Amino acid sequence: MGRRLLTAVGVASGLLVAALIAGGAYMALKAPLSTQPNSALQPDNCSPGPCANVNGYVIWISNVTVNADIVRMPLKFQNSSGATHAAPEDLQLIDQGRRSSIPITDAAGCKTFARHEFAGGAVFGPIDVCFRVSNSTAPFILHWTPDLGTFCCEKDITVWPT
Repeated sequence: MGRRLLTAVGVASGLLVAALIAGGAYMALKAPLSTQPNSALQPDNCSPGPCANVNGYVIWISNVTVNADIVRMPLKFQNSSGATHAAPEDLQLIDQGRRSSIPITDAAGCKTFARHEFAGGAVFGPIDVCFRVSNSTAPFILHWTPDLGTFCCEKDITVWPT
């Protein structure tokens, strides 16, 4: 009986330690995003900025405009990576109030795009994408999560209205 109890306590302790380690790793991956301008866009090996290059998958943002609570921006993608597609689910805009928004279609002139399959250096876009924000004070952060595997990659791109 004592041996059985000792085994159960050992297993429970091991599971608790594993859960704590997993929780700590998850929190480390979800560190707070900086709202400070990113002056390191050019070393990202893409231009003209703002842009980001994640393992050969590049996104360019241009002509960012703000009208009331709508932020509009044309996006262009070029894919020379292991990713297979561009999708609106890969994009979020974070405002100064730390609220995130997904692409919207319910405002005049705002479009979205369906998942687009492409690779081998192909280009997709530009496509006009809009986000609804609760705080229209610039800068904004475009949070991009291209599909390059389970633990790869997230990119935060600071964007300013033109």
